[in-house]
Amino acid sequence: MTLHVTSPQFKDNAHRALQDEQLQKAMGNVRQGFIDKRAVVAAKLPEFEALRDSARDIKNHTLAHLDLYLERYEKKVTAAGGHVHWARTAEEARGAILDICRKAGARTVTKGKSMISEEIALNDALEAAHIQPVETDLGEYIIQLRGEIPSHIIAPAVHLNATQVESDFRRVHTHLDPARDLSQPVQLLTEARGVLRDRFLAADVGITGANFLVAETGTSVIVTNEGNGDLTQTLPKIHIVIASIEKVVPTLEDVSQILRVLARSATGQEMSVYTTFSTGPRRPEDVDGPQEYHVVILDNGRSSMLGTAFQDMLRCIRCGACMNHCPVYHAVGGHAYGWVYPGPMGAVLSPSLIGVDKAGHLPNASTFCGRCESVCPVRIPLPKLMRHWREREFERHLSPATVRSGLAFWGFFARRPRLYRFATGLAMRSLAWLGRDKGRFTSLPLAGGWTEFRDFPAPQGGTFQQQWKSRRAGSGR
Repeated sequence: MTLHVTSPQFKDNAHRALQDEQLQKAMGNVRQGFIDKRAVVAAKLPEFEALRDSARDIKNHTLAHLDLYLERYEKKVTAAGGHVHWARTAEEARGAILDICRKAGARTVTKGKSMISEEIALNDALEAAHIQPVETDLGEYIIQLRGEIPSHIIAPAVHLNATQVESDFRRVHTHLDPARDLSQPVQLLTEARGVLRDRFLAADVGITGANFLVAETGTSVIVTNEGNGDLTQTLPKIHIVIASIEKVVPTLEDVSQILRVLARSATGQEMSVYTTFSTGPRRPEDVDGPQEYHVVILDNGRSSMLGTAFQDMLRCIRCGACMNHCPVYHAVGGHAYGWVYPGPMGAVLSPSLIGVDKAGHLPNASTFCGRCESVCPVRIPLPKLMRHWREREFERHLSPATVRSGLAFWGFFARRPRLYRFATGLAMRSLAWLGRDKGRFTSLPLAGGWTEFRDFPAPQGGTFQQQWKSRRAGSGR
């Protein structure tokens, strides 16, 4: 059982998204909701850039010694009375979780937000086993009602407006007064809380993801703004944590440093409302907590990224800043990417997990403006990694023949500098002539994807013709 992948149809998905007026309106809220807030809180913290360097170094150190820290984490979890289950594949992870649920006789499972559960299509597996999964994160709950996947890794329902949510609540919550007022967002939130409270109390098992796994103490850490994660892991008699191998960090001090860049990068907060540390099942002196504590640690292709050009992607702490600042994501939203992980991070991670043959379009969905790398809290060189995937797509002849022939044509000139300069100069003069004598192309801007990796500097305004003239004048040619 795997989640349906539409990444090979990215171009068609993107075309539909561009024609969707409601989606375009919803995506316009990203700047106010994420970009501006991040800029404000980052500017208030003088050591923000130094913390980014520290977070990068912590993750690099952990990945260099990943086996040791995973082993230490397992020992600490076991010592605290918990159980660790290792899963090489999505199938093994689903199997481990279903086995725990069956042994407990579970009929209802509450879930905190978890991209890994989306990756392994856990809800489908639970439903097939006649176990009802209930998403308790508000955004995840909304899209579960709609039968959709998240369109953003921290704001799953960012593509929707309040009217759509109201319609879904009236369609599903038929036990409530049909004349109730749901015109305000706070009323929608209150209704969701009331419905979910009964689900929390009835659940046999609670499943959460993990932002971090702490090797020093055997602790799992979740970061939320709603408190649903705490109810999910304390009320049911069994708590299952599902996380991927790269979520481990060495110490509590390391977590403390990374948390300072996580919330600022993700939601523009100095700190999320809830940051919850859980270590093992309930102890005799505890007033609440689960009777059993299980951690399912998933590989699913990540170990094959170690020691490769794509290892840097394993530093990702799932803040979503890269997609918040990505012009392509702003234009088409998350569903166009066709799998669990959208935006620039998905353009790198998805080919690693499901194959470049299925996700090869995604690394090409970039202007290479470099904004994703500039805001990444752990400084992942996302444009560089997307170029690596483009190279592999080309090497395997997966890119269209027209693209390969065009690159071959360009390569012929690029290997002959004098001929290249002559040909590009001729092309520029032709554009200048057309602009002067034909009144055409005079407002043609430079393409928006130039970075320091390209020959031209980033555009600072002006027409293609004006910038070309300025460049020639500066070089003395």
